[in-house]
Amino acid sequence: MKVYLYDTTLRDGAQAEGISYTVSDKLKIARKLIAFGIDYLEGGWPGANPKDLEFFQDAKKLDFNKTKLAAFGSTRHPRLKVKDDPNLLNLIKSEAPVVTVFGKSWDLHVESALATTLENNLLMVYETVAFLKEVGREVVFDAEHFFDGFKNNPEYALKVIEQAARAGADFIVLCDTNGGSLPKEIRAGVEAALKIHPRIGIHTHNDSELAVANSLIAVEAGAVMVQGTINGYGERCGNANLCSVIPNLILKMGVEVNCQDNLKNLTRLSRYVAEIANLHPNPYQPYTGQSAFTHKGGVHASALLKDKGTYEHIPPELVGNHRKVSISDQAGVSNLLFNSENLGLSEEEVKTYGKELVAAIKAMEHQGYQFEGAEASLELLVRRVTGKLSEPFKIDNSKLIIEIKEDGRVLSEAVVKVRVGDTTIHTASDGNGPVNALDNALRKALLEIYPNLSELKLTDYKVRVLNEKAGTEAVVRVLIESSAGEKSINTVGVSTNIIEASLKALTDSLVYFLINNNEGTVS
Repeated sequence: MKVYLYDTTLRDGAQAEGISYTVSDKLKIARKLIAFGIDYLEGGWPGANPKDLEFFQDAKKLDFNKTKLAAFGSTRHPRLKVKDDPNLLNLIKSEAPVVTVFGKSWDLHVESALATTLENNLLMVYETVAFLKEVGREVVFDAEHFFDGFKNNPEYALKVIEQAARAGADFIVLCDTNGGSLPKEIRAGVEAALKIHPRIGIHTHNDSELAVANSLIAVEAGAVMVQGTINGYGERCGNANLCSVIPNLILKMGVEVNCQDNLKNLTRLSRYVAEIANLHPNPYQPYTGQSAFTHKGGVHASALLKDKGTYEHIPPELVGNHRKVSISDQAGVSNLLFNSENLGLSEEEVKTYGKELVAAIKAMEHQGYQFEGAEASLELLVRRVTGKLSEPFKIDNSKLIIEIKEDGRVLSEAVVKVRVGDTTIHTASDGNGPVNALDNALRKALLEIYPNLSELKLTDYKVRVLNEKAGTEAVVRVLIESSAGEKSINTVGVSTNIIEASLKALTDSLVYFLINNNEGTVS
């Protein structure tokens, strides 16, 4: 069985709150989707806004290979002829080889939203599809609100898709527009529609957390097209997530899709689209999320050492992801064994120090530390417990001065005394806030001895209050991300004092950078 994948990330996905693609963004995503091997790429609604018109003009320069570009629009206006409808004329003007038009299939929408008669709506569907076929377009008809219509007035919902079929639609796509249908209702609708047209598609929304399941059940029932978006982006709760649909079709259902040879690029595609959309990738997203193949419990790690299939439903490499066994208060010695190479530990060292390390990690996480997102601090802890860390410097003392001026300006100055071997450096620096002042002062003190420290840049700073009810006495956890070239260094500090927590995380980032650049041997 072959199923066609229809991507609407650039149109339906752009309706998600917080997403606003530029034309350049849309072209970048289009190139990635074409390279991935998507069958149909919906570019937008030409005529709805200048951005989409510009996209279709610029898209003419793209090499679509086997991917087909689709323009999206609606059936003709209730009171206009097809040849006079600007919406339809813009669809043709886009020069997209495929045109997708939606029409109402729920009688409630016809009479309330369109404010027309049921009979006129049937004419609108037929005439629109027939007109587009006459001008040589491949036509996908989206039966909007089909499943609500099928539940409310099944006879009329089926009449709507009959009109699209009679007019020559190449695909008829059944839409669960409100996202409220259950899998058994999807199956019933698809089976009824297949008696009218052989090429039925499915378009689901995720308002009941069933978009992916409903898409798969539709395929099981005989649908041959699945519409969705990368990462499930879309209005309200989103659309069917193609990053879950695609591997499920290929790996679980044995369905043939054109992009199956590129499945290993799925994780990269997911994260690329998230980056262009300016959204943080969902770490818990199935298949492509950072945590999709992360194992935390000691029992799980122990089993994975024996057989990866014990706690993984597929090998992560199939979708371009990777396995991770985290070190936390849920960990056991098996977690250390699994990560021994990354932590610089031999099997013998794990046996010798394993229990001590696990106890130290659990004690620190009890204080509020979290090492899952602070791998550099974890490696330093392991080195300290095993006696393998030679500190490149030590902070003898530090002092912060914060001055609030009459005009509201806030000035921050840090004074630090740092020891490197037998040399003591006493220096001060100001900054944009106390943490920045501390960072500047530390770097100023160390740069003369470690000039390559200038390569290290602080790129992210996060603070989380761990026990909010304690108010200003609460414990805070500070996570700092630094970078040196392409390498990312993540460190953590915990204290009831935000400055102390920040200093701990800052110090770890500097130490980690220096020891990994063979700098310093102070014990």
